[in-house]
Amino acid sequence: MTEIGRLLTAMVTPFDEKGEVDYEQAKRLALALVASGSDGVVVAGTTGESPTLTPEEQKRLFTEVKGVLKGKGVVIAGTGSNSTAEAVHYTEDAQEAGADGCLLVVPYYNKPTQEGLYQHFKTIAGHTDLPCILYNVPSRTITNLSAETTVRLSGVKNIVGVKEASADFGQIGTIIRETDKGFKVWSGNDADTFFIMCMGGYGVVSVASHLVGKQIKGMMNMVLDGAVSGAAKEHLRMLPLSQGLFVVANPIPVKYCVNKAGFNVGAPRLPLNEPDEKTAKSLDELMSKYEVDLPAEMSRHYSEAREEAEDLAVVQRRANEEAIPWSEAKTKAVAKGRRISPHVRAKS
Repeated sequence: MTEIGRLLTAMVTPFDEKGEVDYEQAKRLALALVASGSDGVVVAGTTGESPTLTPEEQKRLFTEVKGVLKGKGVVIAGTGSNSTAEAVHYTEDAQEAGADGCLLVVPYYNKPTQEGLYQHFKTIAGHTDLPCILYNVPSRTITNLSAETTVRLSGVKNIVGVKEASADFGQIGTIIRETDKGFKVWSGNDADTFFIMCMGGYGVVSVASHLVGKQIKGMMNMVLDGAVSGAAKEHLRMLPLSQGLFVVANPIPVKYCVNKAGFNVGAPRLPLNEPDEKTAKSLDELMSKYEVDLPAEMSRHYSEAREEAEDLAVVQRRANEEAIPWSEAKTKAVAKGRRISPHVRAKS
């Protein structure tokens, strides 16, 4: 079973000016997040605006992001639903797309019992070989996945952990203490990561790691190394950012901040909207206090590399088809109106 890392970013979904999914920018963002400390990304989760994505968009995102990371980081697919049959279908799609695991949110709106939750998650896990991570976020789903039900589910072979966003440290501590060996607990709130890891939790599914991934990873490593005092200082330093990114509904603030950092991810889809002037000003002030780890230049470098690869392929194909030297093929391609990138021209 795939090893899932400690720091996962709940990745935003980039949209273009027309509100369509920008798959190329999603791939660039995934690469940039891994380059800035993340061990992988959660695609089409709440931060990825899953309620507004079609099943086709979700599956293509899983495929595209998995294809570009190529082992550099894991891809965890958000495949939860308040319909068990729907969640099974989405999870099968994710496995077919090559995802490394799936994130299964507690069913929302229909308020199942604890037994219903147990049967729901067990059924989904039974239809896939993927490692499954439960996601408990009662602030959004109303229903809380109890410690007792989580402990029970930890006995299901491919249910490997839980993203815990209940902020109930008593409940989280019970889960860490009583679940089967190897069952992992990821914090679901950036502000809780330090405390959960000090109790023996495994890591975090983070929103703030869009901006300060290396810094979060550093704090986590301090906890693992026993440097708790230093980790506490880092936690407190980053706490205003962790809290500020939830001043209005996620992912409104983080999308604004990532755009301001120079990495275009577009606006949220309705019913979410861009922050008002007051909120934007407060986010600007917050960002001014932190060094951003996200390599915005990754977007440009990725585009250049892709353009160069396409140009090389065009020239090489013409050289092969016409049995002519590469330099002559390049000249003919330019004469036909092909704009060969400067990088390719410099190599000729």
